[in-house]
Amino acid sequence: MSNRNSNRINVPEARKAMSNMKQEVANELGITLNEGYNGNISAKDAGYIGGTMVKKMIEAQEKSMSGK
Repeated sequence: MSNRNSNRINVPEARKAMSNMKQEVANELGITLNEGYNGNISAKDAGYIGGTMVKKMIEAQEKSMSGK
């Protein structure tokens, strides 16, 4: 069984923006993130951050597609 990590940035130039967005969302949700490794946060909190990021990205794309 191969050890594939699907958690990668498809557009390397977006790495910093994604990191900033993660910090921003975590702050909005009241979750403290450290620079680098954050294995100390709960899976629930990590999922909440990721889900909120996806929701915001979909909303931004829908606005872009609608011309707003």
